[in-house]
Amino acid sequence: MNLPNKLTVVRLTIIPFFLLLMVLPLKSWGAISFWGATIPVSQFIAAILFIAATLTDNLDGRIARKHHLVTNFGKFTDPLADKLLVMTAFIVLTGNQVVPAWVTSIIIWRELSVTGLRLLLVEQDGVVLAAKMPGKIKTTTQFIAIIFLLLNNVIFAIWGIPFGQIMLYICLFFTIYSGVDYFIQGRDVFSDGFK
Repeated sequence: MNLPNKLTVVRLTIIPFFLLLMVLPLKSWGAISFWGATIPVSQFIAAILFIAATLTDNLDGRIARKHHLVTNFGKFTDPLADKLLVMTAFIVLTGNQVVPAWVTSIIIWRELSVTGLRLLLVEQDGVVLAAKMPGKIKTTTQFIAIIFLLLNNVIFAIWGIPFGQIMLYICLFFTIYSGVDYFIQGRDVFSDGFK
């Protein structure tokens, strides 16, 4: 269990605590107001946990590549942890009526479809479909959208700018675009179905 794998496990461990903070009725904890936004304390703590989890995502990959600590455990759990974190956040935000259900449905559909495609490619050709720039932009914009939706558009709320919602639709665009891009790259895996 090297350091990158430990960071991935930390990210997986954060997810249930994030979920509990978002769904349990913890209104007695009160709310805090700063930079134009009023945020329930439990939601603020959940946002801090989400930010910590996103930082470990960036860090574990860098450490693994730099120090040649790439393992099968890491290859499996790192993308799994990312997807579980993002899907949990979007489902909770949909339950709280912050994100439309159709947006969350598209995001989950894309994540599961691309994961299935990657599994097929590995099984058939031993090819690992690496993340390209649209996929990296998708992940970054998803993280930014979720953070500002959790923090009720902090800073931007001063000017009445719905920054989190704007980022949500930008991330939706890149979610769809990168998903289509992955399927174009991996289209040969389905060639036997059209013979």
